Amino acid sequence: MSHTYEFARPALTVDVVVFALDEDDLKVMLIQRDLPPYEGAWALPGGFVRVEETLDDAARRELSEETGLRDIYLEQLYTAGQLDRDPRERVVTVAYYALVNLAGHAVQASTDARNAAWFGMNDLPPLAFDHEQILKMAHERLRTKVRYQPIGFELLPERFTLRQLQHLYEVILDRELDKRNFRKKVLGMEIVKETGEIEKDVSHRAARLYRFDKRKYDRLMKQGLHFEI
Repeated sequence: MSHTYEFARPALTVDVVVFALDEDDLKVMLIQRDLPPYEGAWALPGGFVRVEETLDDAARRELSEETGLRDIYLEQLYTAGQLDRDPRERVVTVAYYALVNLAGHAVQASTDARNAAWFGMNDLPPLAFDHEQILKMAHERLRTKVRYQPIGFELLPERFTLRQLQHLYEVILDRELDKRNFRKKVLGMEIVKETGEIEKDVSHRAARLYRFDKRKYDRLMKQGLHFEI
């Protein structure tokens, strides 16, 4: 039985800010729109939520369809509902941010995306809709949360050096960290473990490889561990 609502209902979309890390910069995934409005402009991956799916499912589906990215860290950010944010109609969007290791995921545009590519945070093109504002909020959330939760490990390969881990924090926080103090703090929390392996095929002195011990982190959190970088 159909039902008629007294008030008109806005359309609902999801938009996803996907971050990755390379050697020198924090990267963000953008898609080039193949449909109006803003045809040809760069934007965040996203689209309309289907009636039969949850918000998280919609965000993961849009990521998969528009970029080929699957099975990555995804977290809801905030809801944007400015009246004029979409020229087509009244649209409310639920924004997410995602973290991915560049080495483990290839990107490929499809559906209504003409192209998909990684851009440095300091070399971004003009963005469609209100996506610049969404991106700024996601960046601030990442810079804040990476200091008190170990989400930064999502941007690293499964096995990493302490140098790579420190570089990750320096890029995200945009400041240098004291090597000795950083390593003392990280190793003191006992949530990274040596793998018994070292780097291979590197021009510099090979360093030890570590991995993030999530099980121990979860156990220590229940015991009152205070994670802070």
